[in-house]
Order: sequence, then structure tokens, then C-alpha cells
Amino acid sequence: MEQFRQIGEVLGSVKALMVLQDDIQINRRQCCLLLHIFTLAFNTIAEEIKQNLKLEEKATKWKPLEEPLKELYRVFKEGEFYVRRCLDSKDWWGKVVSLHQNKDSIEFHIHNLLSCFPAVIEAIETAGEISGLDQDEMRKKRLMLLKKYDRSWHDHKLFQWRFGKQYLVSREICHQIDCAVREDGWLLIGAIKEKIKKGSVTKNEQRLGDFLQKKLNGQLLSNGKLPPSSILLTAEDYHVRRRLGGGSEYKEIQWLGETFVLRHFFQDIGPLSSEISTLLSLSHPHIVPYLCGFYDDERKECFLIMELMSKDLYAYMRENSSSKRHVAFPLTVVVDIMLQVARGMEFLHSRKIYVGDLNPTNIFLKPRKSTEGYFHVKVSGFGLTSVENHASRSALLYQNSFDPCIWYAPEVLAEIEQTGPAGSSLTHKYSEKADVYSFGMLCFELLTGKLPFEDGHLQGDQMTKNIRAGERPLFPSLSPKYLVNLTKKCWHTDPSHRPSFSSICRVLRYIKKYLVMNPVDGQLVMQSPPVDYSELEAGFLKWHPTEINCDPVSVSQIPFQMFVYRIAEKEKTSLSFRFKKSETTEAASNGWDENTSLVEDAPESDARSISPDMKTVCFDTSSIFIDDHDRKIPSDLRSVRSEPPDKRILMIQKGSKSNARVRKTTVKQKAPPPGRTLPWDSPGLSSRERLYASPLSPDKRKANRQTLSPKRS
Repeated sequence: MEQFRQIGEVLGSVKALMVLQDDIQINRRQCCLLLHIFTLAFNTIAEEIKQNLKLEEKATKWKPLEEPLKELYRVFKEGEFYVRRCLDSKDWWGKVVSLHQNKDSIEFHIHNLLSCFPAVIEAIETAGEISGLDQDEMRKKRLMLLKKYDRSWHDHKLFQWRFGKQYLVSREICHQIDCAVREDGWLLIGAIKEKIKKGSVTKNEQRLGDFLQKKLNGQLLSNGKLPPSSILLTAEDYHVRRRLGGGSEYKEIQWLGETFVLRHFFQDIGPLSSEISTLLSLSHPHIVPYLCGFYDDERKECFLIMELMSKDLYAYMRENSSSKRHVAFPLTVVVDIMLQVARGMEFLHSRKIYVGDLNPTNIFLKPRKSTEGYFHVKVSGFGLTSVENHASRSALLYQNSFDPCIWYAPEVLAEIEQTGPAGSSLTHKYSEKADVYSFGMLCFELLTGKLPFEDGHLQGDQMTKNIRAGERPLFPSLSPKYLVNLTKKCWHTDPSHRPSFSSICRVLRYIKKYLVMNPVDGQLVMQSPPVDYSELEAGFLKWHPTEINCDPVSVSQIPFQMFVYRIAEKEKTSLSFRFKKSETTEAASNGWDENTSLVEDAPESDARSISPDMKTVCFDTSSIFIDDHDRKIPSDLRSVRSEPPDKRILMIQKGSKSNARVRKTTVKQKAPPPGRTLPWDSPGLSSRERLYASPLSPDKRKANRQTLSPKRS
């Protein structure tokens, strides 16, 4: 209840700020949308709690809500900081440059809200199932939830009509999400025109305003030229603070009251005008954006303004690791970083832009103001590779002391060996599947705190050959299996077997939800999810094949995707339970009685009642994959089912369940003369022997069990 109260306080703060919403000139519509959807989220949770929970049980049965509500509080707090920044009118032109194409309200804050909200709803449902003392009421709640996660709702339109309001994706909200950024662009153009019309701006600010208007209208680089560099260089507060990256190409600068990164190089931009125009049009919360650019025709000198981040991932991990503590981040933060990188790569790939050199030096971090230990993560290192300062790049790699080949996919290494590094840059080095491979290596470093292959068993020329042959880094034994499996899929030798970044994002979102609902609580080893989420993604793509290769869907689709995952997860877990139950039932019909000993002639001291754990000992299906379509059963399980009658397993409990052991005994039956087999209805056979020798089906034998084998008293 305390977490819910804190969320209400943040919502009240945002409402107080938005009293002055008419004064917001940058991203007003996105701020209004953020307040609206936060209010809906708070009211929905209040209604769900009112319907499902009882206040007198808050100290006991509300426990599943704690971590999901903490995550939701972080989302609300980050949204509050965003609204404060948009409201601040100080250094207005600097904020216009930083935020004029910003989509963080939707693509970051609302994305995070819609990603964690299903966890809140399911946590309330989980607590509601055990809330109250009326057994009949609790049974009805379970029946209602069983019908909610039914495959009949496995359609986006049906989901929106039935659950859209509950999951904050009603048709009204979806329309506002689609329109907010476009409307903010129109409002900002009007605000710039108004300032220029009043005549209260300098000549440089007027020229900058004209450039930003063209950019917002999609008329960037008219005549193939950038505005003159004098707009930047003659500004009163412009100055260079320091050089970045070991060379002269990147610098930290102060301009218009804000700090930026300046990418500075000398080259004729005529052949590059199309690429520069594309880079300036990109906007996503998980890529380092190119905000604006300037050019000096006489000196062939180009200046591109980029967002400043705190430091790259490589530097941060080396500064925060030690001999006793290799991993720099908790597991929840690791998954959060992986998801943000994957979302940035998903956006770039949808624009047919490939990084090629996806490694920790091209992943940048900025601490979040709202939550200690969490970061805003952005991808860099893409675009304008033809003007890259190779000397400074080589110096940086030497300084970082790692071979860039460890991040390249096997097909890239093969081409580099054939054509050399220069030739590879035009083909495989920049491809979707090569980036996925590099992402897998990045995941390995995040999970282990080690550079791939840093142990030294693969170095030099031999390393490249072994990587192409299938050699991969080794995970420690305590690594989370569900993340290890995802990583191994990413670095698969065959590119066609590697997932897309859209698939990776869906899996990581669901893993993040799992971690929120199952906190570690100081345990060294965390339990694994009930199913492999990569299998759920495979099922999702079968049901929705249009999602395999397409642009990133709107954030409003996220609750539906997670709902489909939840349906598949429930189906697989319930199918596994039913399978175990049916196997145990069939075993009982063949003489396995849970309440009696199994062998008639066993000594009385050894005849013990078999506990429910017998099901796990005799019919363990933890390593069995059951396909819902094919209903395939592996041969090792069939061997258990078809065990001959002269082989019996006796479970004997000595003291506690932990001391249970399995004893194999043999029931001898009279052998028929050589060359002759006793028929199943031979009078010489006992009733139990007749039961096992019967040619009837298992179901028929079960029906006739009372006749063939009377129940033991």
C-alpha cells in the first residue's frame, strides 16, 4: 500500500505541474498525453485493487504487488522529470535543439509504462486468488482468470475491445499516441515563427530557427547544403570544453546554454548529403541522435551536433569492476540495458541502417535521475563510416586493449580473411544478422563482466579460425539459463538461425516482467521461468507471421504481445501438468496405487505408502518439450510408459521425504514351456498378471481394473 501511495504523490506532482500546460512550448501534446495515461493507470490499479483485494490483508497477501508497484513508481518518477524539463523555459533555443524531434514521452516513458503494467495487473490477480476466506468465491476467481487467458482472445482487435481499457490501450489512447509527436512538431514551428516575428532574436538564432523549421517540415538540406558554420562558431557562448575519443573528430562543446558533442571533419559533403539528411532525421530514445549540422564551403569543413552522454559501456564496466566483483550491474539492470540496446538496434534496422561495430565502446550510458543504479542507454557508431577517423579509432581500440574481431560474426571474419578489412565494410560487416551476433557477445559481457575470450585460450590468428569453427565464450555455471539460451541463439553460427531484434525485444520485455514479479531477494541463484521464453516467441511468430520482418510496431501493441506470451505460457505449463497427471493416473491403473505398496511379496518393513513425490521420481518431465501441435513424446518417456511387467519400482520412504530412495525389485512369474506363450486369459495366471498381459487398450484396462484386480484393502 505504501508503494501505491508514493505513486499517487508523483501523479499529484505531475498534475500540479500541468496546471501551466499552456506555457509549454516544447512537446506539450506529449506531456498532456503522459499525464492522461498516468491518471488512467492509477485509476485502473485502484479499481483492480478494490475489486480483488481486502485492506485487512495488506500485510500478508499483498506481497506480490510490492516489486511491480516499485517498478511503476520508477516509471512515474521519470515521467515527472520529463515534464519538468519541457516546462523549463531557461535557455530556450538550446532546449529546442535538444528536444525538437524528441519522442521520449512515447517511446521511452509510455513504453516503460505499458511494459510493466501487465506485471501489476497479474500481481493483483495473483494476490486476489488467495484473498479472502470464502472458498467458493476464490474458486470463481480462478475460473474467471482461466477464461481470461484463453486462446479465443488471441487477436489484437478482440484484445483491444475486451481488455484495452484495463491495459491502457483503448482506441482513444492509441489515437493520441499516433498523433502526439506530429502535433508537437506543428506547435513548435508556430512557436519559432512567433519568436522570429516579434524580432527578439539575434541573426544567428533567426537562421537557426529557419533551419529547424525546414527540418520539422521534412525539407532538410534543400539544394544539398547545410546552413553556414558561422551560426555555430560566432555564437556568443560557443566554446570547446574537451576532446573525446582519443582523436580530434569528436569534441564536447558548450552552445546555447547546453552541452553537446561536436563531430568535426573536413570533406566535401556533396556525396554525403543524402546520408547526412537521413542521420539528421533519425529520432529514437535509444540511439545517439544527430541534432543539427553546419558546413563551411570554403574550407570543406563540416560540424554535426550530437547529444552528449556520460560515458561508454566499456569504460563504465572497467571502472566499476574488480577482482572480487566482475559484474558491474545487478541482473535487473543488465536485462534493462540489453532491452534498451535491442530497441535501438530494432529502430536502426527498420531504417536499413546497420552498425557493424556493435561493441561496448559504441554503447553510451547516462544515469537516470529518478532511480539510482539504472541508466538511459543509447547506441552510437553508425553512419558516415567513409569519413571515420581511422587513426583515432585504432588508437582507441589499442587504449581499450581488446581485439575488435571478437565482436564480428563468423561470416564477417571469413570475408575479412578473403578481401581484407576494407572490402568487408561493404557487405557482411554491415548486416542485420551480423549485428545480432555482436549483440550476443555484448550480452555475454554484461552477464559475466568479462570480455569474450579474455581468458586467453583463443588469441591471435587462432582465435579467428576457432570462432569460424563454432568456438564461443563459456558461461559460468550460475549464469541464468534463460538469458544464456537467448545469447546462444544470437551468436549461432548460421545467420538464419539468429533472431531478429524485434523478437529479442519481445523476449527481453517478458524476462523483465518475470524478474519484477520474482525478485531475487538476495539469493545467489534465481529460479528459472517455467518455460523457455524463446519457445514462446517461436509460437508468437507462428500465430503472427507478419511480425517477422516489419517496422517496429507502435508501443500500444506491447500489452497485446505480452498477453499472447502469457496465454502461451499458461498453455505450456498446464499442458505439462496435465501430462504428468495423466501419466501418474495411467501408472495407477496399471497397478501403481499412491496409497498402497506396489509389490505384494515385499517385506512388511519395506512396504510404505508412496508420497506424491513419487510422480516426480518416476515420471520426471522437467526436460521434456511438448509441442502443442505435434504432441510429440520423446523416446525416453515412452520407455518409462512401456516398462515390462516384470520390472517394478518400489519407492520406500525412510523418515522424511528428503531421505526417499528407489528400490528395484523383480516379480517372478511362472515361465511357459519353451516355444509356447501363455495367453492373457490362461487360467494359470493371477488376476494381476492377466491385467498386464491383456491386449486391451490402457483405457479399457483401467475400466476393467476392479474386475481384473480387486482393490487392496
